[in-house]
Amino acid sequence: MPNTLVRASRPEAGVAYVTLDSPETRNALSDELLDQLLEALEGVRRDEGIRVVVLASSHERIFSAGGDLKAFGDDRSVVEKYAGLDRFPRLFTLLGDLGKPVICAANGAVLAGAFGIALACDLVIAKESARFGCPEINVGVFPFMISALIYRNLPRMKANELMMIGQPVTASEGRDLGFVNRVVADDDFDRTVLEWAVAIASKSPLLMRLGKDSLAATRDLPLGESLSTLQAQLALAFSTDDMREGALAFREKREPLWKGR
Repeated sequence: MPNTLVRASRPEAGVAYVTLDSPETRNALSDELLDQLLEALEGVRRDEGIRVVVLASSHERIFSAGGDLKAFGDDRSVVEKYAGLDRFPRLFTLLGDLGKPVICAANGAVLAGAFGIALACDLVIAKESARFGCPEINVGVFPFMISALIYRNLPRMKANELMMIGQPVTASEGRDLGFVNRVVADDDFDRTVLEWAVAIASKSPLLMRLGKDSLAATRDLPLGESLSTLQAQLALAFSTDDMREGALAFREKREPLWKGR
């Protein structure tokens, strides 16, 4: 029976925690762990009762140290290694297409491939002690796969510095660079992450999905095409019961009762 390297839980209604749980390997992103993470996220996507996802770690000081270095230097053929490289593209795409917001709970070191995972999430909350970076170049590797995400989220020169020198940045520097939303004192971290998740879960899941899908569809489009796509999505939103309910609840000064349609 395979080891359970990724665990799922529901601490509050509508909130799912997907937790990397291989502390003895510093949550190394092995093929097995990535397969389990993909499976867990696919389950989240299918579950209509889940409105927000928190990616977390069971390690006290490390979110994930990144790729499994043992696999980089093993005796498998290049063909075998190439065949397994689709896991990261599938994971990054799935996080964008999940239809539900994903919070990265950066409780410690977020390195290499894990940095890419954080950048593929919708929100990043970090402990003051957290560090982010791509040290691959220090061990004779280049962060090929995650460079696409780094270039989409950081200024080019800073992105080059991270990838070519290999030194991490602090949580506060990540906030200043724009890829960390909130830096939280270590003692307040778990409470703050859950508060954000509960707040998101209270929103209309339908409008959240329509909004997230629109962001994913228009991110790399020219302005004209983006506006045309977004106009169509707004028209679709106007046809939903949830949009009407939101406006009515606001006028009546009460909490909305989302119907998901």
